[in-house]
Amino acid sequence: MVGKSRRSQERYSYRDYLNWPSDDRFELIDGQVYAMNAPARVHQKFCMELSRQFANHFVGQKCEVYVAPFDVRLAKAKKKDHEIFTVVQPDISIVCDAGKLDERGCVGAPDMIVEIISETTSSYDHITKKNLYEKAGVKEYWLIHPVEHILWIYCLENGKYNRVETLPLSGKASPFLFPDLVIDLDLLRR
Repeated sequence: MVGKSRRSQERYSYRDYLNWPSDDRFELIDGQVYAMNAPARVHQKFCMELSRQFANHFVGQKCEVYVAPFDVRLAKAKKKDHEIFTVVQPDISIVCDAGKLDERGCVGAPDMIVEIISETTSSYDHITKKNLYEKAGVKEYWLIHPVEHILWIYCLENGKYNRVETLPLSGKASPFLFPDLVIDLDLLRR
């Protein structure tokens, strides 16, 4: 479940975030804290299979694939920890610019993000995170509903997402950013 956490301070920074218990999962969006629960088994199954297919494709290439928990600090430029107010942990992040990576994760927008909807995260992923990723400049955003078996693909054009495709989770799909990468969606449902 994702929900705003009750903390006394109104706005938190990445510096605050670094001091929270490491066994709890949180995201920060514009300084607001969102608590996260451990995902369900079907969520993990989808995440593992997708990350395996993405990672296999990018072996020996410049793009790197990361799975949650992996901190993505959505700052426009390298800022100090106390100046960063948005830190998310996308299910899958693909980063092709090594300059955005450091020992703590990614600073700036990954090239592509995949989120797998959990029962309690639908509006958070469809609205809050979609708007956040659009604003941050994530070039492609995949949103997958493992129960309804739907894949939404959003591509950034002129600073705005256009819903490019809504697909059933069957057959094959390729990211618009990486047209030579073919994801076998049938493997998700096995």
